[in-house]
Amino acid sequence: MTKSEQETPSGSTDSGPPGDGETDESDEPTLPVAAVARRLGIAPSTLRTWDRRYGVGPSGHTTGSHRRYAPSDIARLELMQRALLKGAAPAEAADYARRVSAETAAGRTQPEHPAEPAAAADQDGDWLSDIADQSRSQGSPDPRGLGRAALAMDDESMQVMIAEAIEGYGVAATWDSMIRPVLSAVSNRWVHAGDCVELEHLVDECVLAAMIRATPLVPAPRNTRPILLCCAPGERHSLPLYVLRAALARRGLGTRMLGAALPSASLAAAVRRTAPAAVALWAQVAANGGADVIDQIPRTRQHMRIFACGPGWFDTDMPGRVEHLDDLAGAVDRIESVVLGEADSTR
Repeated sequence: MTKSEQETPSGSTDSGPPGDGETDESDEPTLPVAAVARRLGIAPSTLRTWDRRYGVGPSGHTTGSHRRYAPSDIARLELMQRALLKGAAPAEAADYARRVSAETAAGRTQPEHPAEPAAAADQDGDWLSDIADQSRSQGSPDPRGLGRAALAMDDESMQVMIAEAIEGYGVAATWDSMIRPVLSAVSNRWVHAGDCVELEHLVDECVLAAMIRATPLVPAPRNTRPILLCCAPGERHSLPLYVLRAALARRGLGTRMLGAALPSASLAAAVRRTAPAAVALWAQVAANGGADVIDQIPRTRQHMRIFACGPGWFDTDMPGRVEHLDDLAGAVDRIESVVLGEADSTR
């Protein structure tokens, strides 16, 4: 008997970890957890949770063996994912997926009771289409997987996707091409339908956590004086500042994060204490981006640049010492070049 004839069924621990595309005893091709997770756009740990809690794992999996998913198993997972995107709870989505799979196997290809009304499916489809319409060209991260994870309120998958995109494409590209389209779609959904506030909060928290993790410590910064990052008084949209800090830190630039809605007097005190090389002041809303805010920033003996960042400054007449920066990638490049000087900003 040859070695191939002696092999145990796919996934057995006796044969070691099998490779992608192996077949089981019925010659049905199977995939490992990582491959299925990539296909569905979710985290591998989410698949294991679905298996453990809801019983939608690989049908041929036994204790002690590697999980390997057959096409029928993957189809069941796709049914569960679609039900989740339509608003079903995980347990309901799993029950729906198992029932429809059983009906399909019995020869009935259409489910008797859809998981959610068709109108909800249309709304989610429009929402995802809106995200796709805002996606950038090839060579940048695709926002649709993040959108699906947001609809399913799968925070773990969102954070994994964001982290992988940052490592693959950088902070600025991840923000512009993946995160902003999703946040914009959530905002549009709220404006037109009055819902999805919970999704906006969840996405914000996931992005914030991912950006904090992506921000390295800079014990020996390239800039001798720090860059202050803060929001204008009354401005609570601080998330872009954390993105900016992560991007600057990954270039070896030291910053001081002062966060949301910093009073003018507190900003003035921070400027006097630190003598920063630059101040990046964020305003999302026009009501918060006024020239009076700039006027209250004290001048220092050492030269200091002020950058008015965000759309809230569009209608503000800027003094000569202030530069308006709207695009995040451009802001990172510009702040680096000004703080270090053109000759040292080529990293």
